Amino acid sequence: MNLTTDSLQGHAGWRWSLPQGDSVFVAQQGAQVLSWQTGGRERLYLSPTSACDGSTAIRGGIPVCFPQFNQRGTLPKHGFVRNMAWQLRAEQSQGADPVFELSDNAQTQALWPYQFNAQLKVLLRAQSLKVQLTVFNLGHQTLSFTGALHTYFAVNQIDQVTLHGQVNQPEWNAVNDTHHACLGQLSFKTEFDRVYDVLTEKQPTWVLQDGPQQLNITQSDSWGQSVVWNPGADRCSQLADMPALGYQRMLCVEAARVTSFIEVPPSQQWEAWQQFTV
Repeated sequence: MNLTTDSLQGHAGWRWSLPQGDSVFVAQQGAQVLSWQTGGRERLYLSPTSACDGSTAIRGGIPVCFPQFNQRGTLPKHGFVRNMAWQLRAEQSQGADPVFELSDNAQTQALWPYQFNAQLKVLLRAQSLKVQLTVFNLGHQTLSFTGALHTYFAVNQIDQVTLHGQVNQPEWNAVNDTHHACLGQLSFKTEFDRVYDVLTEKQPTWVLQDGPQQLNITQSDSWGQSVVWNPGADRCSQLADMPALGYQRMLCVEAARVTSFIEVPPSQQWEAWQQFTV
């Protein structure tokens, strides 16, 4: 594996590629995948105005939200691991798929007094990327948390995009706090923020149609939910780390656990993944 240290938009991290040209870049901050290129196209959105000094979360790519989703608790928004420096687990990454890790420390203990080890494995294949999160409980108390892989996909023009999947599955519209059944085809004309209970046995979970480009998005049963989000024009204008028209170039389709807790007993582990295939 040709993994090398590199930087992208000022973010330090690691890059590797396949002989046919597919490549991926992972930032040290948050072990956040910031770039995935396949078929001659960048598949992930990274805001050009995102901060690169580590002072705040990176806007784009695949943020790891843990141990809290959004502001549904007392921790910082989307937890704290996306703002911390992860390490390459060298002994697991020689000639194989890279593994990045973060263990509890004085900084995490001050926010969340639990012992844990989080590992992110990034599997790059021809026309495919899989991101796998494993959380180990190293303490004597049960870990209880929510979270997500908050994936930002790059699109050409959001009002020309459709997302297909999860027909008749429960849908919570968080913009106006209403509950419906998913129609199975989603389009994006205004702010969009919805949570879906996901039926993963109907593969693929989602199909993102962006003009002639199609992307299949799947996730493990252990997540249980998906979030689909686009801020729309008004909300985007309020985000300091997004260009005014940035919403037109992105769509978040997240593997998530939002409305119920994941629980990991002492000495046990929890594993979940999200995968994209062209």
